[in-house]
Amino acid sequence: MLMIDDILRHALDREASDIHLKLGAPPFLRRFGHLGPEEQFPPLGELDLQDIVKQLADEDQRARLTADRQVDLGYGTDELGRFRVNIYHQRGEMRIAMRAIPRSVKNLEELQLPPIVAKMAEESRGLILVTGTTGSGKSTSLASMIDLMNQREALHIVTVEDPIEYTHRDRLSIISQREVGVDVPSFSAGLKGALRQDPDVILVGEMRDLETIETAIMSAETGHLVMSTLHTLDAPETVTRVIQAFPDHQREQIRIVLSSVLKGIISQRLVPRADGNGLVPAVEVMVNTALVRDIIKDPERSPRELTDAIGKGNISYGTQTFDQSLMSLYRRELITYDEALSQATNPDDFALQVRGISSTSDARWDNFDPEATPDPDSQPTAASGRAGRLTPPPVAARLVKRF
Repeated sequence: MLMIDDILRHALDREASDIHLKLGAPPFLRRFGHLGPEEQFPPLGELDLQDIVKQLADEDQRARLTADRQVDLGYGTDELGRFRVNIYHQRGEMRIAMRAIPRSVKNLEELQLPPIVAKMAEESRGLILVTGTTGSGKSTSLASMIDLMNQREALHIVTVEDPIEYTHRDRLSIISQREVGVDVPSFSAGLKGALRQDPDVILVGEMRDLETIETAIMSAETGHLVMSTLHTLDAPETVTRVIQAFPDHQREQIRIVLSSVLKGIISQRLVPRADGNGLVPAVEVMVNTALVRDIIKDPERSPRELTDAIGKGNISYGTQTFDQSLMSLYRRELITYDEALSQATNPDDFALQVRGISSTSDARWDNFDPEATPDPDSQPTAASGRAGRLTPPPVAARLVKRF
């Protein structure tokens, strides 16, 4: 019988982040963002997958798999650590996706998150949202913030997760971790229950529906610190998504409430490192300043105005846009020019800023870190891992203002 622990041990030895199992193919591993088969394992048969499901899931979880055709669960051993597991069906065939959860929680510096994130973890009430696509490190960042709180304050921290990923032990704080489908039936039910458990901090793994969003905002409004995630790309989209989750007749009121309770939004993307050795986070951070509050409250203000407010707050508040974060990573030679350009929200503007060409209508870069920028055209080509592109006209480069 094929043992799942053998596959997972191999995956950890290969520093894989994700493992995919499907009928008729060997296990696939995702390493540093790239997915590929592990040919040293034989193709998996139907009995192999059924045996693996029995190793991963208990009787109740298998019953949910039969009823719902998919199930989320956690799996772990003392030797291998913990894994987040999703078992699902496609065209009648079973498939399994697993994500490795690091044994220890990294601190915010190790995660290369900006200092303002640690400042957010000092908040005593309000709403903090961490956003990004699947696999962008949202859970890892939240776990690091919880760990920081646990080290420096005596709090009751209640988490509602699906499934539990990082396990926390009590230090100064008491931490109650509840798993959807095991301890509570749903995120919304777990969140409502948490309000009766004398919490200081509530972490909701994901705001999936209106009921959860509404309860999270209400909890923040009544004096708790609430932290959660959304699958949105950046801070302006996050604000829009929260507001549009409500019916039309409630949106004006929710704008006012959200502008009051929101403390900040952290949006993440993982970008391949220039040396090919892993990934590094590009992070947009929005703090709810007076200007941001005014923009959120006013339905006539555009999402671009939020982006401008984030960019202009770099010096005063420690905020940063994605493009500013990418610029910082590029200057530190952690990512290539081509990679930064492909990830940028506004590639044309980013390319101009790399060369010191500043538009008089764009104040987002005026106070941004003015250290010298590497010349992309002096870097090795993409084939050697560092890319050059878009050579500016020499005359134009001499005539424009450098930031």
